[in-house]
Amino acid sequence: MRRHVFVALLAAVAASALRAQTPTALETEIKKRTQAVLPQVVSWRRDLHEHPELGNREVRTAGVVAAHLRSLGIDVRTGVAKTGVVGVLRGGRPGPVIALRADMDALPVTEEVDLPFRSRVRTEYNGQQVGVMHACGHDNHVAILMGTATVLAGMRERLPGTVVFLFQPAEEGPPAGETGGAKEMIAEGVLDNPKVEAVFGLHVRPGRAGEVGYKAEGAMASSDMLDIVIRGRQTHGAVPWAGIDPIVVTAQAINALQAIVSRQTNLAQAPAVITIGSVHGGVRRNIIPDSVVLSGTIRMFDSAMQSEIHERIKRTVTSVAAAWGGSADVVIQPQTPVLVNERALTAQMAPTLQRYARRAFADIAWTPSEDFAFFGQKVPSLFVFMGVTPDSVRVEDASPNHSPKFFADESALPYGVQVMTGLAVDYLHAPRVRP
Repeated sequence: MRRHVFVALLAAVAASALRAQTPTALETEIKKRTQAVLPQVVSWRRDLHEHPELGNREVRTAGVVAAHLRSLGIDVRTGVAKTGVVGVLRGGRPGPVIALRADMDALPVTEEVDLPFRSRVRTEYNGQQVGVMHACGHDNHVAILMGTATVLAGMRERLPGTVVFLFQPAEEGPPAGETGGAKEMIAEGVLDNPKVEAVFGLHVRPGRAGEVGYKAEGAMASSDMLDIVIRGRQTHGAVPWAGIDPIVVTAQAINALQAIVSRQTNLAQAPAVITIGSVHGGVRRNIIPDSVVLSGTIRMFDSAMQSEIHERIKRTVTSVAAAWGGSADVVIQPQTPVLVNERALTAQMAPTLQRYARRAFADIAWTPSEDFAFFGQKVPSLFVFMGVTPDSVRVEDASPNHSPKFFADESALPYGVQVMTGLAVDYLHAPRVRP
């Protein structure tokens, strides 16, 4: 008798596992529709890559996006946060409202990848002539979301709810003296009419093409601007004892700043980074200058730790300067908050990622920052990372985002469309928890 019960139990478990592995009709349709739109997605991506535009200048890109959304019968609003595009697709049945976001801007980087559709664009940025390149992969994001809009529009009558497409400008930051990005889109009401209850996004990076990483809670770092002026007393380079050398003080201060992370911060709790990116002081080799100017960035994954490290930075730098008889001004300007994936939403959508990605896995935090974090401060959010490194290249050898050699393998594109479409469809079809 026990043997028969055991065999029956094994059979039930096997049947359940088989059902879990068997694609649903919706899954099969999404993958089929993705393959149908894939040639267009590749074409869009190459066109956008060849014609990149900087933040708040994405006029051509916005035009391509808006024209396509209108061709699908999607309600379109343009000129959002200067050059952003918002599309609203209302399904055939009532249900929740979700948003899908893609960023559109490129970077002031001169491309060094030898592609037939490489960027040769040059423009002016903050008073300088620069090359322009999609060195962060936003061309992929836009093409993927346009493909997602195509797939979802073809299924609109069966969608129980509404999908809002957010094509965002200036994620990398607007030009000097301008505002822009996610914060400005939110201020202009993109999450309010219709009222969005969850938002999803995707970012490409080095990693096996088509594989998706995700992490609950702090997934990407906050970004704070750090500006320091260390003041000494100018003197002749041959008689340093007659003045106070701010260059030596600066060297001591930089070393002390690194000790904040390595010796004063509990890195087992969350990662932290303090980077000094520029140091400027002096005009002549035999003159000790009056002051040195430093600028840098601070990255954090925990808001309490963020406040503590800010105070340590100010105390450390001013104390080091005072020890040498000098002084220091320290200014920290928060730019982007920690990107937080809501734990419940991440757990709910993890099976979707498993079904539609080449492979999906719980990931470590990523130290770059993303202004998608502002959307997550308003509504539950999930932001995932997708690899775009060819199978023929070791991930460790792939050029990182923001490099002039950054390369995205187009074999990842269908997985991006499937993931974004799957997140929308599965969320809209999920049972509603009612009070």
